[in-house]
Amino acid sequence: MNGRILAIDPGEKRIGIALSDPTGTIASPFRVLEHVSRLVDAAQIAGIATENGAIKIIVGQALDSEGQAGPSARKAGRLAEAIQAQTQLPVELWDESCSTEQAQDVRIQMGVNRSRRREHLDDLAAAIILQSYLDAHRQIEEN
Repeated sequence: MNGRILAIDPGEKRIGIALSDPTGTIASPFRVLEHVSRLVDAAQIAGIATENGAIKIIVGQALDSEGQAGPSARKAGRLAEAIQAQTQLPVELWDESCSTEQAQDVRIQMGVNRSRRREHLDDLAAAIILQSYLDAHRQIEEN
């Protein structure tokens, strides 16, 4: 897979955004958007993807332990549809279960003190979602 991929971690108040390197191998936190409305958010995300030369947009969707979509997953699906209406890029949902917890663990491993660990994890969670997507697709390509 060659080309940048943009991933988002949609939340109630903020949307974390991550971007891959041009080879589609390494995910990095990019920025955090404040949630405005589904249509405004979708337009901003589509614009960021275009400005950064993304070839695909991944939307994190938290599934329950049985792989079913709950209320937040359905909300992510509606956001993905709104983004798709704003761009010609492919938009794909990807299971983001536990990405925020993993982001907290990363901060602990990095030695970030307890008070700073509570700061926004949205862009780091988006990077974890994106790295999971990239790793899974690299394994498929290698087999």
